[in-house]
Amino acid sequence: MKNKINHFLVSSLIAVCIVCIGVFAVLTLYINKQNDETVSQLGNIYMFNINNRIIKHFETMTEHRMTQLETLAETIPPEYINDEDALNQWLVYNVQTRGFDAAAYCYSDGSLEMLYGDGLTPTEPDAFLNYMKEGEKRLALGYNGEGKQVVLVGVPLDSKIPGKEDCIALVGELPIDYIADTLSLEDEDSLIYSFVIREDGGFVVRTSDAYRDNYFDRVESMYEDWKGKSRDDYMAELKEAIAADVDYSAIIQVEGERRHVYCSSLPHSVWYLVSLMPYGALNESVETLGTRSLLAALISCAAILIVVLIVFFKYFSLNRAQVQELEEARETAINASRSKSEFLSNMSHDIRTPMNAIMGMTAIATANMDNPQQVESCLKKITLSSRHLLGLINDVLDMSKIESGKMTLNTERISLREVMDGIVSIVQPQIKAKHQHFHVSIYNIMSENIQCDGVRLNQVMLNLLSNAIKFTPEGGRIEVTLHEEVSPKGDDYVRIRIHVKDTGIGISEEFQSKIFESFSREDSKRVHRTEGTGLGMAITKYIVDAMGGEISVSSKQGEGTEFQVVLDFERAEGLAEDMILPDWNMLVVDDDQQLCESTVASLKSIGIRAEWVLDGETAVHVVTEHHRIHNDYHIILLDWKLPDMDGIETARELRKQLGDDVPILLISAYDWSEIEEEARAAGINGFLMKPLFRSTLFYGLRAFMDNDKPQPVHEEAVPNFAGRRILVAEDNELNWEIANELLQDLGLELEWAENGQVCTEMFRKSEPGYYDAILMDIRMPIMNGYEASEAIRAMDRQDASLPIIAMTADAFSEDIQRCLDHGMNAHIAKPIDVKEVGRVLKRYLEE
Repeated sequence: MKNKINHFLVSSLIAVCIVCIGVFAVLTLYINKQNDETVSQLGNIYMFNINNRIIKHFETMTEHRMTQLETLAETIPPEYINDEDALNQWLVYNVQTRGFDAAAYCYSDGSLEMLYGDGLTPTEPDAFLNYMKEGEKRLALGYNGEGKQVVLVGVPLDSKIPGKEDCIALVGELPIDYIADTLSLEDEDSLIYSFVIREDGGFVVRTSDAYRDNYFDRVESMYEDWKGKSRDDYMAELKEAIAADVDYSAIIQVEGERRHVYCSSLPHSVWYLVSLMPYGALNESVETLGTRSLLAALISCAAILIVVLIVFFKYFSLNRAQVQELEEARETAINASRSKSEFLSNMSHDIRTPMNAIMGMTAIATANMDNPQQVESCLKKITLSSRHLLGLINDVLDMSKIESGKMTLNTERISLREVMDGIVSIVQPQIKAKHQHFHVSIYNIMSENIQCDGVRLNQVMLNLLSNAIKFTPEGGRIEVTLHEEVSPKGDDYVRIRIHVKDTGIGISEEFQSKIFESFSREDSKRVHRTEGTGLGMAITKYIVDAMGGEISVSSKQGEGTEFQVVLDFERAEGLAEDMILPDWNMLVVDDDQQLCESTVASLKSIGIRAEWVLDGETAVHVVTEHHRIHNDYHIILLDWKLPDMDGIETARELRKQLGDDVPILLISAYDWSEIEEEARAAGINGFLMKPLFRSTLFYGLRAFMDNDKPQPVHEEAVPNFAGRRILVAEDNELNWEIANELLQDLGLELEWAENGQVCTEMFRKSEPGYYDAILMDIRMPIMNGYEASEAIRAMDRQDASLPIIAMTADAFSEDIQRCLDHGMNAHIAKPIDVKEVGRVLKRYLEE
């Protein structure tokens, strides 16, 4: 076996070497070919740009010279119009000033009358005259009086010169060298050199080493055959391009050296710019680059061979290590599978308990249909068990989302006050059922509006509070506090520190280290009677991490547990209402000193002076003293759960001293519905729910602003949906029946659409304004809720923008965002919560 492996290694090594050599040879040929193509492409691009630059420069120069002559005829001073001698002197002076060596009038018969100079004669007089008659500005070759070849600049005249009515143009003389010098055609530092030739090949401008009079003669004598093309072929192609007035580009060979030739026509003339670039420097650079590339390839091949040798020599040790790693991975997978199996085994009782309750209570209710009280009791227990079972399912689904990496955050503008009010309302029934002491307070919360995923923040808070309630015995204490701190992220952010503390059974030190792991429950007789999935803390940890925060736990068995969450949120103040109240003097009564101090600071920030005391007896004493000196407090905030003398008893004593003039508001985190009648009878004017945010205080106390006279606090009116017609798109008949029965209690008139297509058709056929809103399921046959929503929004109707509210079991944050992206206004998760439906409908129907 060992020999076989060695033979395999040697054979493989030889094969790799052969492949590397072959690849290197092919790469060498390929790079050489690419070098040639690269040189050609670079040359063509470079020559095109250089020629264009020279042509632009030539055009600018000629336009400048022609404009100089044109403006002379247009700017003749009036005093020279009838004085020919003075006019000629003026013209001569201006022409000389502009740098022309000579100037002349050109008449329609072709004759030239010199303004100054020894005389001018165009090389092709008939062609030059025709251009002037046709009104074209033109450059042409000619001869001066000394017989030297010069450049003629002819400019047709639009306006006649007085006394020269038969004059059709002005002609100026420039030396041939002016063009070469201006265009820098023989720059020593340039990679190229250029000629200017006529159509017949005659030179207009030549380089110093061009001794022949015709460029075509130069081609015949100097160009060499290269790659199957002869000098005659080059000359024929060049003449053909000149005749067609198109650019010509080619690679030629002169004296064994490759050169790139490029020919373009020049404006305002029948001249052509021929530029040549030797490939010596460029070819050398490209070949150097190619050599370096080959060297790099050779080094790469050598490196590959070295690496291959190392790989083969390390094969056995690596193979052994891989086998070990695979074994460890197998053990990890077995342990993970065992953990999930143990989790399912542990929570089997938790799942069966609510299911058993639902089935049992349903059977009991069915057997006692003639006993309404018994049926009502069964239905309440079924509702509680259903909610508990839904919580178990949601935990498992959330964990599935987390493990698949599909859980996302949906950031939106939320109010911390609304979040905390909602959470307190949710946990109040559980707190009340276990007769627990519940305390919630805030400290220094000045930024109530933040950017955050409100659903996930609620989930974090509820998971922590649910655990505290479950693991705290009856009569125990649960505390929730929020602190605002300066965020290290900057002034646009705020740090919120959340503490959830209880006096429950506590957590062992061993389990604290893995409390945030999935499917983790403490295996102890102390918690066997407590239902749950063991996923809540793992989900909480994931959400906090996704928000960029931190979560920690400290606990001691038999004494309680405290969770601490630190999160940095972006501020979202928006256009907040100015929270300023009259300069009242108030009294705060609560047994929590820190809450008193925080509340007094919040009241001060909205313009109110306040004092605080810690118990009812002291409050009665302080209020009595103020009343005696006729300096009553404007309003008194009184905690319900005070030691010794509670809030209601304190209110009775205060009313004995004050009468009914001073408003007394009861503050509490408990549900006060059962004691509301007793509290009002004792003299309580209204209620404020803890925690006492600045906005909570402002909106709660604003009702007493009318000329500083106390006004009763009115309860929020129940929304009246009588006469409102709602279209419900729902493919499940049982779900429709449930929705119809539940929502009719809100006074709504409901109509049913079996799927999205039916919903769309019913809306299309209805009169504008017939429906006030649509409750849209998502997963429906034929046309789903997303498609139906988009179809309705696309209709040309004035009510196409009516509220469309998703009512679906797709309840993750990404599902909510997808509903909003498809034109829906809001999202309600199934199973239907009548209060939530009423709240959302009120928001949109009363706008």
